[in-house]
Amino acid sequence: MSDKNCEYCDDNCNEGCTHDCSSCGQDCASRVEKAEPTNDTKIKKIIAILSGKGGVGKSMVTSLLAVELARAGYKVGILDSDITGPSIPKIFGINNPLYGDEGGIVPNQTKLGIKAVSVNMMLGEEETPVLWRGPILGGIVKQFYSEVHWGELDYLLIDMPPGTSDVAISIFQLIPVDGVVMVTTPSKLVSMVVAKAINMAMEVDAPIIGLVENMAYVKCDNCGNKINIYNFDDTENVAKKYDLDVVAKLPIDPVLANLADEGRIEEYNDNELKDLIEKVK
Repeated sequence: MSDKNCEYCDDNCNEGCTHDCSSCGQDCASRVEKAEPTNDTKIKKIIAILSGKGGVGKSMVTSLLAVELARAGYKVGILDSDITGPSIPKIFGINNPLYGDEGGIVPNQTKLGIKAVSVNMMLGEEETPVLWRGPILGGIVKQFYSEVHWGELDYLLIDMPPGTSDVAISIFQLIPVDGVVMVTTPSKLVSMVVAKAINMAMEVDAPIIGLVENMAYVKCDNCGNKINIYNFDDTENVAKKYDLDVVAKLPIDPVLANLADEGRIEEYNDNELKDLIEKVK
């Protein structure tokens, strides 16, 4: 992928546009340069958490991964790029608005010291809808990367918007993503849509760290046995097709759901992301 790409296809683009301006002769109005962070920002690794659709648990996986990395002593930040459906402030119980100085935006911090920015930290009410079009959404995400005082981070996790929209494309073009964690469920319908996101990541040369299967099972309260709620599990088939590793299978856990609803995700201890942590490192 070149250093200079179109942020989104405009009316001048060819029908078969690959979003790689280095091989394109069109005079698109949408060419953008790579975003540059603030002078006081030094980020060692940027990981995007992605899926093909919403509702599969991208934000939950992002939050759990951030918590485990922070517990391990790493400096972690979360960029909530799901502008129209932000979840990170609610999951972590962050109620403070963002503020800035003459040099940029100051991120909020969680109890474990995880830095975070989200559009819901800029709204008066958390239920206020964000009625912005694609180019503006992409611009906000760019600001969250290049105009925030992230400081020194070992990991910046990007909670991606669902699907393969122009905002997702803009993120890969603007921000130097080092790896992608793909979130799915056992459902064949979800796996089909996730495959589209896998192909998008491959198209933009973003390395896929592995698949996380969310809502994979429930645990019996009495005996602790795993109960599969789907008649089939299509995740392994997707992993085999694209030569990817399934790095975690997460249960439906009422304790986790309740803690997230209460903004207390950092109190959750029954995490099964050990293999993912090792892959991310």
